[in-house]
Amino acid sequence: MPTVKFDKSKLPSRHVTEGASRAPHRSYFYAMGLNDEEIHQPFVGVATCWNEAAPCNISLNRQAQAVKIGVKNGGGTPREFTTITVTDGIAMGHEGMRSSLASRDAITDTVELTMRGHCYDALVGLAGCDKSLPGMMMAMVRLNVPSVFIYGGSILPGRLDGKDITVQDVFEAVGQHQAGNLSDEALAIIERVACPSAGACGGQFTANTMACVSEAIGLALPNSSGAPAPYESRDQYGVASGEAVMRLLATGLRPRDIVTRKSLENAARVVACTGGSTNAGLHLPAIAHEAGIDFDLFDVCEIFKDTPYFVDMKPGGQYVAKDLYEVGGVPVVMKELRKIGLIHEDCITVTGRTMGEELDLITREADGKVIHPAATPLTETGGVVGLRGNLAPDGAIVKVAGMTADQQVFTGPARVFECEEDAFEAVKNRAYNEGEVIVIRNEGPRGGPGMREMLATTSAISGQGMGKKVALITDGRFSGATRGFCVGHVGPEAAVGGPIGLLQDGDMITINAITGELSVAVSEAELDIRRKAWSGPRETIYETGALWKYAQLVGPAVKGAVTHPGATKEKHVYADL
Repeated sequence: MPTVKFDKSKLPSRHVTEGASRAPHRSYFYAMGLNDEEIHQPFVGVATCWNEAAPCNISLNRQAQAVKIGVKNGGGTPREFTTITVTDGIAMGHEGMRSSLASRDAITDTVELTMRGHCYDALVGLAGCDKSLPGMMMAMVRLNVPSVFIYGGSILPGRLDGKDITVQDVFEAVGQHQAGNLSDEALAIIERVACPSAGACGGQFTANTMACVSEAIGLALPNSSGAPAPYESRDQYGVASGEAVMRLLATGLRPRDIVTRKSLENAARVVACTGGSTNAGLHLPAIAHEAGIDFDLFDVCEIFKDTPYFVDMKPGGQYVAKDLYEVGGVPVVMKELRKIGLIHEDCITVTGRTMGEELDLITREADGKVIHPAATPLTETGGVVGLRGNLAPDGAIVKVAGMTADQQVFTGPARVFECEEDAFEAVKNRAYNEGEVIVIRNEGPRGGPGMREMLATTSAISGQGMGKKVALITDGRFSGATRGFCVGHVGPEAAVGGPIGLLQDGDMITINAITGELSVAVSEAELDIRRKAWSGPRETIYETGALWKYAQLVGPAVKGAVTHPGATKEKHVYADL
């Protein structure tokens, strides 16, 4: 691509490269091998969440090198840096999961601090795991420098007995093993073949859901989320993303020009029609918060309610991310949404073209297996539903993808547990009954702290064959791999005196995903009596350190569980300093 001569007089990097007073700063750049030309070009942060914690992150370092080539092609000087990742699959089912959601905001904060501290002019962010994707996009919108997001890619599916399997099957195999229906030897085989490559979990779990969001919201190049991580063809998207950010720097197009109310609605549509993770109900409001847009859980759920579900992805369906890529990926999905009038075509994207102009370039059509025609969907409403009622005044969320209408209504007595460990122990020992609503409380953003996911517990229930015979509600979260009638994000959470904290064993709970109800058959007068008798939030052991700090700052799930006031309160934008 032809390079542009950039005027650095208004770019942040002028603070570290221009003028006689910056001679000490330039000496550091010479020490790293930069020449005069490179020092006086725009500096582009190439941020990755690379680490050796999990397969979702392990290929990001390779892909970052491709991005740097693209930045150089466009006349920029790439400066690679890394930030943390907490990988949910490995953090799942124990104390480590408390760090997961908190890591999203830590990623945003650390990318912001690095960009501010070193005065970078633009950003390309590479992420591979559940919280690193929204965390990186949040940083882009917060900083509002020209930015391009790129996903690290999904894992390849494992293969066993002629069928594709994912890590979801391993979690559910644990439940089968506990129920005595799977031998030690069979479990050992499943765990060895389920994850055969680098990349993020392969179903439409949180990572792939948010990868689809990155394209739908306009921050990523079209189809860049599709190719699995091991495919070196992903590197072409890395080069193209580096070149694209330089074009954005030349034209002045910024993330807040791209992330608008309409583009957030486009993203929510894609989550719904693919049966994506309920965690999008946290992350879309959090991204909106960085742009100063009021877009909460109820707004997300309104979009979900009237969006048909037509992409047959695990965990509710049959296919994995690699299959979606092979039939055309997110662009074909969005093309189907456009056919039924559910896409805002005038939203601008990082290509500089509108979403409508991008979709005009797509020649492929729905294959009828992975992507069904939107006009003849799998179900008429989205794969994720919002709930509200006297048990959840601030709302709750449930994934219903793959469930029949009769499976979306449940009434039963509460079986209350004060934390996930207690619930998991009861499930492991089969100390619960068919027809009950299992309640796990004190796991919200503040009360946990950290709003843990409950995949170990829900998978054990499914593995025991009880996934359709009980329901589960929590003020915590669910993994995108969760299936069954599982309600999360119940708010207000128990730690702030929400109704979920007032429940008692035997209270009759009704969950109705068709009408959007989550209620308990207890009078308001009785709830008031219980509220007055409430002894306050459950004591935790986190009285210092990062999790204590998170618990002091974090807001309610309905607003995205964010930790700062957001763009509506800001008095400056970093890109303009």
